[in-house]
Amino acid sequence: MADAQPKKDRPNARFHGRVEAPGRLCAEPGCSEAGEFRAPPLQGTGRPGDGPPPFRWLCLDHVRAFNSGYNFFKGMSPDEIHDAQSPLAGWERETRAFNTTGGADRPPRWADFSDPLDAISARFRDKMKDRAERKDGKPLSGKDREAMRTLALEIDTDRTGLRQRYSELVRRYHPDRNGGDRGHEAKLQEVIAAYQHLRSSPAFA
Repeated sequence: MADAQPKKDRPNARFHGRVEAPGRLCAEPGCSEAGEFRAPPLQGTGRPGDGPPPFRWLCLDHVRAFNSGYNFFKGMSPDEIHDAQSPLAGWERETRAFNTTGGADRPPRWADFSDPLDAISARFRDKMKDRAERKDGKPLSGKDREAMRTLALEIDTDRTGLRQRYSELVRRYHPDRNGGDRGHEAKLQEVIAAYQHLRSSPAFA
């Protein structure tokens, strides 16, 4: 049987709440151990101005002693203790009323934005273009819209326009039209796949 692991002088460095800082000693008078555990100051947790509260740093033994003797209700009157123990404690503050006009906060007006480079407007137009519907009422699936973007087709393109655009792109990317250059084959395959999908789509029936 393997020998038991030797007991460490100090607890694991991952001990909950431990914050190591070389050279920082325990704040308990006369203690020479490292101060690695935060505790409230003796005079309370009041904040000096806008700064953080001046916490004390204690060693493990002294923070355990502090925790064992900690009394949340110390210094409170019976009425304050009763209020603190109420299930509704902390809920007495008035909350913000819900918006009854539209179910959400009113968005800023479009005129409130400055868009000299047309960045916001262009993005909005592209988004609306992807959601546009055909005038003939024929439905478009997500794959239909993706294929139409591949072929750079307008939303209301009909079957004749689809064939014309397909022929144009095939001539543009086919190696025979580019002196045998096969550098556009990947794009050509995308065009063929998009056309094959759209020609069987209800929108182009």
